[in-house]
This record gives sequence, structure tokens and C-alpha cells, in this order.
Amino acid sequence: MVTYKLTVATGIDKYAGTFDYVYGTVIGELGQSQKTVGEYDVNSKAPLGDIWFVELEKRNYIGDDWFCRYLEVKCPDGSCKRFPCYRWIVGNATIRLPKKMKDEITHDFLLHREKELQERQQMYRWKAWRPGIPKCIDAKSENDLALDHRFNYQKTSDFKKSVHSAFNDLNIKNLLCKWKSWNDLEDFRNILFKPKLSKLIVLFFSSEYVMEHWKEDWFFGYQFLNGCNPRMIKSCFNLPEKFPVTEDMVQATLGPNTTLNKEMKDGKIYLVDYCILEGIPVNVIKGKRQYVTAPLCLLYDHLKRGLIPLAIQVTKKQSKDNPIFLPSDPELDWLLAKMWVRHAEFQVYEALSHLLRTHLVSEVFCIATMRHLPTVHPVYKLLIPHMRDTLQINTNARLNLISENGIFKEIVSTGGEGLALLVQKECQVMNFRSLLPPFDFEDRNVSRLKNYFYRDDSLKQWEAMKSFVSSIVDLYYSSNTDVMEDKELQNWIHDVVTEGLSSEIKDKTELVTILAGVIFTSSAQHAAINSGQFDWCSWVPNTPCSMRCPPPTRKGLATMDLIMNTLPDVHMSCFEVAITWVLSRELPTAVWLGQYPEDYFIEKAAKDHIEKFQEALKKIEKSIDERNANSQLKYEYLSPRKIENSIAI
Repeated sequence: MVTYKLTVATGIDKYAGTFDYVYGTVIGELGQSQKTVGEYDVNSKAPLGDIWFVELEKRNYIGDDWFCRYLEVKCPDGSCKRFPCYRWIVGNATIRLPKKMKDEITHDFLLHREKELQERQQMYRWKAWRPGIPKCIDAKSENDLALDHRFNYQKTSDFKKSVHSAFNDLNIKNLLCKWKSWNDLEDFRNILFKPKLSKLIVLFFSSEYVMEHWKEDWFFGYQFLNGCNPRMIKSCFNLPEKFPVTEDMVQATLGPNTTLNKEMKDGKIYLVDYCILEGIPVNVIKGKRQYVTAPLCLLYDHLKRGLIPLAIQVTKKQSKDNPIFLPSDPELDWLLAKMWVRHAEFQVYEALSHLLRTHLVSEVFCIATMRHLPTVHPVYKLLIPHMRDTLQINTNARLNLISENGIFKEIVSTGGEGLALLVQKECQVMNFRSLLPPFDFEDRNVSRLKNYFYRDDSLKQWEAMKSFVSSIVDLYYSSNTDVMEDKELQNWIHDVVTEGLSSEIKDKTELVTILAGVIFTSSAQHAAINSGQFDWCSWVPNTPCSMRCPPPTRKGLATMDLIMNTLPDVHMSCFEVAITWVLSRELPTAVWLGQYPEDYFIEKAAKDHIEKFQEALKKIEKSIDERNANSQLKYEYLSPRKIENSIAI
């Protein structure tokens, strides 16, 4: 009789264990062991040879779901083999955990792979949320999702409380019933600075800074670089015909000894164009029509003052009723013009930069991964930690945030039909290249911009991720031919292309680029976009979610009454603050970038590369800390200790 030691590791989260019956069997190339229960010795009449599978069988006693982390087999010769699992086993079920699948050719292994993927494809189905938008998971609510992609108990409890507790913690619950304008700008302080919020402000220092500096031109420009939506600004070497700014208009801001043409040739003039908002249907809130414009904003990278606005045209259409506003205009005219730009920023930010370019893109890759890559595929092991909780957070968003009767419909000027059409328009021009930092910055020609910390930190993260991914790919693919002949990998990318994004993988270089892009989008890019919502949007006049009056048709019309009647009312403002707080806060269950509590990779070489990646992230963190040491307004969104591994909120 030959004895093998079988160890079963159960999940550490609450309710991960089970009272059901669990049996284990060790299967090798020469046969299989007897079935056993628990962490016991497993006997076999003869040596099993090379261990191929461990089989787990769960049979109902009380019908208790069970989360298995891994199984470990200690062989008679003293060697140990670990079989990662990290999945929920539901009801009466039998699963087989195979060894690593490199160089497999046996019939049993091929059958196992096919069976696993067939079962997954039944469970993870595509659904069209809206025409012309990347498809999503076929789930009406979180209950339709596989347990492996639902929040754990702790996060579920925290998340259900979060929206309700937001109004209590922010001490604004009593304001929600007020559908009226604020009296003046100072009234907006009533949302932010209450006794209950004193501890929270420590977590969101920037919100107070925004409140104090939001009217200043240098700060207005700074937000295009390092605010919550730092991907819109681009170089301007020739003025668009629809934006007829003249030399005389901007000379006072440029100063003596230079001209607009000279500064454009020198690469110091930049443009932010919200033309995608042109023609988007507007929301109707409480029977009142809201307003959306497609502003253009010209900016100048001043040697001493930083990035400052030169001119703003509030709507795209050139006419006598659409003046170009300048810093030299009356104070309230200029302030209101900047508000219209920031309002457009909110629409593009939430619908495109945040929802589409992080959440929906990552969901496409997540579904394709579950449908086409078995659990022991190296690309599955590489990507799955960066897909944690994404399917549920997106399902929740479609149900509660961006649905026909969701929160956006209640408070956002593009809520409802407008949001869907806005995403559809962006999908027509979006490509995978634009998601990758080096190409994005190259296409926007922003390498000369000073103090563009988002750019600098993104490139550092990108290089670290790309190096890590390249090292993992080299472990499992020795040539470009290996990549092309990996049918599961090719089916994976084909599914991605079919259901929402255009890309292909012909060699190792393209594989590394795509995988690094998926990881960057799901971690660093989402952190850069999501984490600053409360910082930049909680002072509502700085980034209003809606505008309730049309823009002025000529200069000299702006008054404080007009501004207050245009900005979101009390109810809308409170919801904007509460929701951005919920979506920006640090979660108690967060898993930070580079941390892999689930050991999918069991090979020492892969573990070594993970350690090198972690060391690279520590260096990035140190460099960001050193830059921020003497800065009053710190940029920390891309510090590794602030980046979640996945889109989990």
C-alpha cells in the first residue's frame, strides 16, 4: 500500500467553509487513489506515477456552498504538488484540478480542458446592454452571477450600507427633499463641512483645496493634467475653424514679446474639445429640461503660471449668439464659461473615461477569459486577479446607477438616453491603442507639458507592468509560433473582437502589449479616473453634474442669480456628493496592485517574477512620495498603495 497525504485549504472569508461532505481522490498517470474525506492519508495499491489531477467531490449534507483555495498532495518520495482552486463549489458537484498544462498532449487533459470551458460558456453568456456598445455579462442582478464573481460577505455587507450611510455620514439626509436652488455659492459648503464629515475630510484633503481654489485660472488648467479626467487635453498647432480665436483676444493673457501663432508653433498651446457632446439628448429632471453644450477650451502652458485658459467657446456652433469668453471678461461671465466646461467634463468623465474606457472594456476581457481560458492557462492565471468583483460592480451599475431609472437619470444632464448615445458615439472612434499610455500620450502630443503627473506616473506603471507581463509570457511561450498555435488564446482574443473591441495577437510582442493593457486598464487607469471623484466633484460648482439653464448668448448677462439657477439644485448636489463619496472611498476588502493573495502561479520562476514586479512598484511608490513630499496639492492616485488590482468599485 502506498500513502499520499492530501491537504485541502478552505477559504478564510466568512462563510467560506462547509458542513457538506467533501471527498478527495488523487489521480496519476498509472491510476488513482482511494476516495477519502478531509485532511487524511490517501492510500493506493501501487504508486500513481506522475500526479495529473486531484478530484474533489462535494455531496450535500445541509446544502452548504464551499470555497476551496487549493489542494496539496505530498507524495511518498517527499515531493509536494499544489493544485490551485480558488473557486466556489455549489451543491452536489465534482471538479478536477489538473497540474500545469504546459506540454500536455494526453487525451485526458484535452477532455478536461474542453469540459471546463463548455461549462463556463454556459455560465458566462454575452448580452447586449445597448446597441453599438461592448457587450456585457448576461445577468439581471448579482444573483445571476456565478459565486466566483460576486462580492464576499464582508464586501456585500459594506456595499449595501454604503449609499445609505453616505447621507448620514455626510449629514445631508435632511437636504434630499429640497428641489430648489441654493442661495449663493457659499451655501454649497453646507454639504461638505459638517461635524460628521470632519474625519472623512482627512481622507479627501483635495476636496477642501478645490473649494478654496476652484475659481483660479491656474487651478482650472491644473485639473486637465491631474484631476479626475486627465485624458482630454491635446496639443493645438492649428485652431479649429469652429473656434475662431484671434491674436488680439488672447494677447493680454499671453503677455508681451510673443504671439498666439508663435506659441502654437512652439507647442505651448493646448485644446480641450468636447465636440462629442454635440447633439446628445438632454435629460428632463422633475419635469424641467436640463442643458448640455459641447465647449472648446484653449489653454496656454505658461512658464510661471502653469497651464491657464486662454479662451472658451461654450457651444460648438459658431454664431453671434455664441461668444468666445476670455479671462479679461467680467468676472461672472468668465466664471460661468468655465463652469460650462467643467459640466461637459463631468459628462465625458463619467460616461466615457470612467464607465466605457475602464469598466466596460475590462468586463469584455473578463467574460472572454472565463469563456475561453481554462484555470491552468498562464494567461488566465495572469489576468484573473485583475478581474476580481468587476462583473458584480458593473451589474450593480447597470441596475442602479446608469439604468433608465437609475441615479444618473435623477441628477445628470445626460442621464438616460443621452448617456447611452454618448457611449455609442465614443465606441465608433475608440480603439485599443488609445487605452495604452505610450500611444495615448503620443497621439495627444503632450510630452512637453510640465507637471503632468498623470502622464509621468502612468508611464512608470506601464513599464513595470509590461516588463512583468513579458517575463511571464516568456516562461510559457518560447516562440511566436506558440502564440499563434494556442487555440484557446486565439479563441479568447476572437471573442474580445467579436463582442466589443478590435485587436489581434500574431506574436509575443502583441500578446504582451494586450495583456499589459488589460492589467493597466483594470488597475492603474481605473484608479487614476475613479479615485478622485470626491476630491474634484464634491465641491459641486467646480464639476456640476447638470445645468438647469441655457448658456448666455452674449457677454454681460451672467449674474449670481443666473449662476445659482443654472447649477444643480440642493437635491441633485447632495446626490452628487454622496455618490462620488461612495465610489471614491477605500474599501475594507481592497487588494492592492501587485498583491496576489491567491497563488495561481505555483512555479518558482513565475513567483520570482512577481517579486520583481513588487520591487518595481515599491520604487515607483518611493519616487511618487519624494515628489509629493513638499507639495501642498499631492498627486497620489497612481501610487501603487492607492491602486486596486481590479475594478472592484
